[in-house]
Amino acid sequence: MIKILAACGAGVNSSHQIKTALEEEMGKRGHQIHVDAVMIKDITEDMMQHYDIFAQIAETKFGFEVKIPIVNAGPILYRIPAMAEPVYTEIEAIIKKLEAK
Repeated sequence: MIKILAACGAGVNSSHQIKTALEEEMGKRGHQIHVDAVMIKDITEDMMQHYDIFAQIAETKFGFEVKIPIVNAGPILYRIPAMAEPVYTEIEAIIKKLEAK
């Protein structure tokens, strides 16, 4: 199971929309994933080590190096398929690499 971390300012709206969209779309594509939605301020280096992908809503600067792939998932929020598709494609490419290991 691939674990993805999504985060936004409040950890309530945008990150949950990303969570739902990724779980649904990757499920349709045959991938088993789990997405957690959290507040950006709650992310720690230790927390990040428990995930395979970080789906950020906007560019985020941390006080530590993020060692997992980062995907800008913000375009999913516009609900325009042409904008969301490149995000899904990027996430799926990373998932396929991780599954191949």
